[in-house]
Amino acid sequence: MKADKRKVVIVGTGMVGMSYAYSLLNQSICDELVLIDVNKKRAEGEAMDLNHGLAFANSSMTIYAGEYSDCSDADIVVISAGVAQKPGETRLDLLKRNGEVFRSIIEPVTSSGFNGIFLVATNPADIMTRITCALSGFNPRRVLGSGTALDTARLRYLLGDYLKADPRNVHAYVMGEHGDSEFVPWSQALLATKPILELGSEAGWENITKDLNAIEEEVRTAAYKIIEAKNATYYGIGMALTRITKAILGDEHSVLTVSAMLRGEYGQRDVYAGVPCIINQNGIQRILPLSLTEEELEKLGKSCDMLRESFEGVI
Repeated sequence: MKADKRKVVIVGTGMVGMSYAYSLLNQSICDELVLIDVNKKRAEGEAMDLNHGLAFANSSMTIYAGEYSDCSDADIVVISAGVAQKPGETRLDLLKRNGEVFRSIIEPVTSSGFNGIFLVATNPADIMTRITCALSGFNPRRVLGSGTALDTARLRYLLGDYLKADPRNVHAYVMGEHGDSEFVPWSQALLATKPILELGSEAGWENITKDLNAIEEEVRTAAYKIIEAKNATYYGIGMALTRITKAILGDEHSVLTVSAMLRGEYGQRDVYAGVPCIINQNGIQRILPLSLTEEELEKLGKSCDMLRESFEGVI
C-alpha cells in the first residue's frame, strides 16, 4: 500500500457507514471517499449530502457513489453492510444473515484487483472479519475488524469518570469477543503508570472490586441499552473506525484493540478476537501480548472457544 495514497471505500451506507463517512470528512482523514451500496440511489444521495458540506470542512476530499471496480486502487475497503441488530438480539444472532451478505461483497472487491486492507465493522464483528479473511484469501494481517476498539473507549470513559481523571490518561483494554463474552483484564488497567487495583488498595477503596465489575458490566451491555433507546448504535463505532483508519493511513504504529487473527498469542490459534495490536500502513504490524493472569487467560480462552464454535460451518 502506498502511504501517500489515501483512498477509502465504504461498502454499506447505513447509519454506521455514514457516521464513519461523516467523521472522516470532519477530520480530513482521506483524500478520496467512495460509497458503495446495493441501493445505488441511496449511495448517490449520501455522496451529494456530504459534498454539500465540503465548503464548511477543512478538507478537499473527493466523494462519490461508486462501483466495486473503484476498489482496485483503494488503500482501505471498510465493510459496514449487513442487516442491523434488533432489540434483544445478540450480535451472534446476526451471523447467518450477514454471512450471505458478505459472500456477495468480498468476491467483487477482490476481483477488482484490490490489494489494500479490509476493515470490518459489521456484527458479529470478529466472526465477520474471519469470514472476510477466508473468502478473500488475504494475509490475516491485512484483514482486521473494529473489534473491541469502541468497547475499550467506553471503558476508558467510564474509568475516567470513576477515577476523576482524563480518560486519555487511563490505559485499560477490553479483550475477546466484541460481544457478551468480552472481558476487562484488570491486572493491566493503569492510570498513567499506576495500576488501578494498586491505586484503589492504597487509597482504601473498600468497594473497588465491586465498582470495577459494575463498570465492566456497563461496558458489556452498553450497546443493548443504546439499541433499546434508539434502535441502533453508530456514532461511537463511526469514530472508532475513523481512529483505526487514521492509524493505517498515517502509518502511526498506534496500539488499538482491533479484531486480529491469533496465531499462537495467548495460547490461541485460528480465531479472530479483540486484542491490543500495533497498527500501521500494512494493517496489523503485530499483536502486542499483555501479561495476563491465569484467570484472564481462561476468560480469553472461553471467549475464543465460543467464537470458533460460531464460525464452524459458516463457509
